[in-house]
Amino acid sequence: MVSKKLFIETLGCAMNSRDSEHMIAQLREKEGYETTDDLKSADLIIINTCSVREKPVAKLFSELGVFNKKKKEGAKIGVCGCTASHLGDEIIKRAPYVSFVLGARNVSKITEVLNRERAVEVDINYDESSFAFNDFRTSPYKAYINISIGCDKSCTYCIVPKTRGDEISIPVDLILREASRAVERGAKEVFLLGQNVNNYGRRFSGEHEKINFTELLRRLSRIEGLSRIRFTSPHPFHMDDEFIEEFARNPKICKSMHMPLQSGSSKVLRDMKRGYSKEWFLDRVEKLRSVSPEVSISTDIIVAFPGESDEDFEDTLDVMRRVKFDQIFSFKYSARPETEAEHFTNTVDDDVASRRLTTLQNLATDILDEKNKTHLGKIYSVYFEDLIQDYYVSGRSDNNLVVKVKGSDELLGQFRDVEITAIGRTILTGEIVG
Repeated sequence: MVSKKLFIETLGCAMNSRDSEHMIAQLREKEGYETTDDLKSADLIIINTCSVREKPVAKLFSELGVFNKKKKEGAKIGVCGCTASHLGDEIIKRAPYVSFVLGARNVSKITEVLNRERAVEVDINYDESSFAFNDFRTSPYKAYINISIGCDKSCTYCIVPKTRGDEISIPVDLILREASRAVERGAKEVFLLGQNVNNYGRRFSGEHEKINFTELLRRLSRIEGLSRIRFTSPHPFHMDDEFIEEFARNPKICKSMHMPLQSGSSKVLRDMKRGYSKEWFLDRVEKLRSVSPEVSISTDIIVAFPGESDEDFEDTLDVMRRVKFDQIFSFKYSARPETEAEHFTNTVDDDVASRRLTTLQNLATDILDEKNKTHLGKIYSVYFEDLIQDYYVSGRSDNNLVVKVKGSDELLGQFRDVEITAIGRTILTGEIVG
């Protein structure tokens, strides 16, 4: 029997990538689909969407048009993810060749909507926190694991609560079982996913053991054969001392922390409803580095949020200079539908926003160049995960440095000591020394 072919394009965050893996698993197990990279041969085409910023939404309909022209006769097209959640049946109205729409909170229904013409399932209150998905992973070396769904924050710029619903923690026994199964199949690293991972345990659906994120980390670290634990993203507001101290002393927790700043101005942070101040953020960084000096810290920053003055922007630059982030993800503010900030009228001129973004990114580059020089000649334990061009294999150090060495697939899934011999902004080059 010839298997049916699935082509899936994933936009956006790691949670979207994991949702795509869940859909692939269900479609393989229940409908006999196998994945393909050839759009024209696919019987089912899925685009798993993002709506955090404006461009991915605009991209959706242009992509759908391309897919419709290239697909073979009889192939179905499905739209899933966050944009599906907030646009719903409008997608089919604008693109009537779309077969179904499946929201980010309804991933477990993929096999249900597949065979219902023009099905729309976008209930953001649907609870699939206890649904046991079939197993599929794009990488055998690393396991992405959702530990919560939804978001309880009310950040004025963010559409996620409108597309993923209220935050619900996934039961600890399901998480531990999934991690153990991944390790049994060869993964040495797990990557925990949630909108605010360190708010884990605030709410469960039904009667489940109540534990917090720090205790979850402790229990995961007891899994034999598991070498590394990573997670994203912790919320600065929930970075209490217990969490930071466990992060520092637990050898299985990778010493890499993503701390979304968003703005260095306490005034702008209040307008964003982030729940912390510039001073709190800097205090948490100081605490973190006092107990874990080798930690690398990355962040997200939005420039030109409505009402951001020159002084507010200078506060952001001040935090940049003081923290010296190892990596930043930075964007100009763009209004998103169904958010409070969509109605703010004190917008920043686009030319000003562009200049601020350039200034911020130039500073980040200068900081990164200086920090990268310190890695030359140092030795890091690297876990190799990917084959790349020109006979190189790449992996990551404990503190999230991307390192490549000459080698073959025999290195994949292995830890090796690597001495850094050359510096690049996004990847370091080294030689295996042990």
